[in-house]
Amino acid sequence: MTLTDTTAPPDSRLAPRAVLLGWDAIELWVGNARAVAGFLSSAFGFRVTAYAGPETGWPDRASYVLEQGRIRLVVTAALTPDSPIAAHVREHGDGVHNLALAVADVDAAYRSAVARGARGIEEPHTDADTHGHGLLRSASIAIYGETRHTFVDRSAYRGPYLPGYSTERLPPEPAGLAVGLGHVDHVVGNVELGSLERWVAFYQSVLGFERLRHFDDSQISTEYSALMSTVVWDGSKVVLPLNEPAQGRRKSQIQEYLETYRGPGVQHIALHTDDIVAAVAALRSRGVRFLEAPATYYEDVRVRLAHLDLPWDDLQRLGIMVDEEPDGWLLQIFTETITDRPTVFLEIIQRGGATGFGAGNFKALFQAIEREQARRGHL
Repeated sequence: MTLTDTTAPPDSRLAPRAVLLGWDAIELWVGNARAVAGFLSSAFGFRVTAYAGPETGWPDRASYVLEQGRIRLVVTAALTPDSPIAAHVREHGDGVHNLALAVADVDAAYRSAVARGARGIEEPHTDADTHGHGLLRSASIAIYGETRHTFVDRSAYRGPYLPGYSTERLPPEPAGLAVGLGHVDHVVGNVELGSLERWVAFYQSVLGFERLRHFDDSQISTEYSALMSTVVWDGSKVVLPLNEPAQGRRKSQIQEYLETYRGPGVQHIALHTDDIVAAVAALRSRGVRFLEAPATYYEDVRVRLAHLDLPWDDLQRLGIMVDEEPDGWLLQIFTETITDRPTVFLEIIQRGGATGFGAGNFKALFQAIEREQARRGHL
């Protein structure tokens, strides 16, 4: 696609950002939607709230909507071999296909994005519900790799997710301790070496986003590998860090992702909770596996940040990492990859005023990732 090369965004009042309301849904295209929906329900405590498939008039796919707090995930699989969903899964494995954004005006968002250089995929259109739930308007643009943003206006729609989805005969409520995940904190994308600034410029000039943070390879590196990252956001709810690999002695985690996913895409989804100790305890009881910090991590952090009033014993027992910034602290932990290919994983995060991303934990996190890379023979 053609990307603008300017780094100074035009007037954001005229950009899609001006009508952006926040996250609508994150859709993954997968090989087996029933299995992935069951995994997200049993392991992470999501409720299945809607389903679409042949029984609801969609003969080519099976799709499950999962919700928890204000988080909406959708997992969709192909039912025919010639489906674009099947082609996507063959190429990339299970992965995020659509980062859908709620907007107040789909037409304005789409027209503005295309006029500013975005490639349109689906023009604004209205889907009518046959059960009297109203009308839903949407449109889509391309972003990095085969990922897209869909602009969604639900103001005239009261049905389940999209027209064609049903709330009948859904799986039962997930058993186990409540997890307490509240909202999407941020979504991280990986792009090719040399393309980070182009995509940052895309979000600035096309969507009207701003740069929030930048980390170079001197800040995010280990003995073996490095990466660079810039965080863009809408100034309120939608936060999108973008990573590219940097030169290192061995293959970085970003380069491994790009090779195994076979291109750019979403690396991880960070989910916010107000009580990370309870959330991680529940997740571990449900069988979720997390990356482990080095043994020396807590020896250092408990001394360095001893002035913070935190449940240190619980944090260490559960493997939760701690960081402090000028505006507060944050607690975070990362799952192992939740897909067969070493690509997509989840982050659980609690913020005590901090608006950053745990820069003080980068080295410990990347060492943990590198241990997993070494086990796969990719380091």
